[in-house]
Amino acid sequence: MFKELYNYRELLKTNVKKDIRGKYKGSFLGVLWSFVNPLLMTLVYAIVFPILMRSTEPHYVTFIVVGILPWTWFTNCIALGTTTILANAGVIKKVYFPREILPISVVTSGMINFLISCLIILLFLLFSKIGFSIYILFLPLIILAQYLLSLGIILITSAIDIYIRDLEYIINFFVSMLFYATPILYSPSMFQNTPFALLFKINPLAIIISSYRDIFYYKTMPDLGVLTIVILGCILFCSFAYYIFKKLAKGFAEEV
Repeated sequence: MFKELYNYRELLKTNVKKDIRGKYKGSFLGVLWSFVNPLLMTLVYAIVFPILMRSTEPHYVTFIVVGILPWTWFTNCIALGTTTILANAGVIKKVYFPREILPISVVTSGMINFLISCLIILLFLLFSKIGFSIYILFLPLIILAQYLLSLGIILITSAIDIYIRDLEYIINFFVSMLFYATPILYSPSMFQNTPFALLFKINPLAIIISSYRDIFYYKTMPDLGVLTIVILGCILFCSFAYYIFKKLAKGFAEEV
């Protein structure tokens, strides 16, 4: 796999650039929407949820921003990645290239957009006077965990979507449910000693979001033991997902 990706590295670079530029092509603000969209989402949540959740977080808007931005990267990857094979059906029928380049380029372009939008987090940390800490150095490790998790999911969903076209709608439903099962608008501490506490422990995205909050918002070291387990689990998951993808990829040209 790595040899093929290296041989087709220029195609991968081109796809990543196309995904980044094409997303906002023709819009007036262009790539600035990478900043505007999460800010608008944050504004809505910041107005509504402090009343509903009665959060005790001292800088609740900043608290939300740190959770919303990685969640946006995740949901965009799942939405675009699930349909990426179908969206490139014309190319798949005409030219051979490693099909896994398509989901990899979706996750990679999403990661680049996320890194750009991290400037929003830094600005909120600065203006809310929370400040920065040396634990930000653990950011690449957390990004790696989310990258592997997202890639593993869309390797499977993009391959199955070719054969079961309703899958993208099912995935959208489950992602909507996952939003409420992930501590984005609230802290996991609100549900200690409840059945929901177990849900946060087995939800890898909950661990990843909490790790972002640790290094940005709470200025503490993330739980490296748990984060390492998540990364190793995601590596195994990606290996399994790649196996499924390659098995199903044999029929892509006939099915698209």
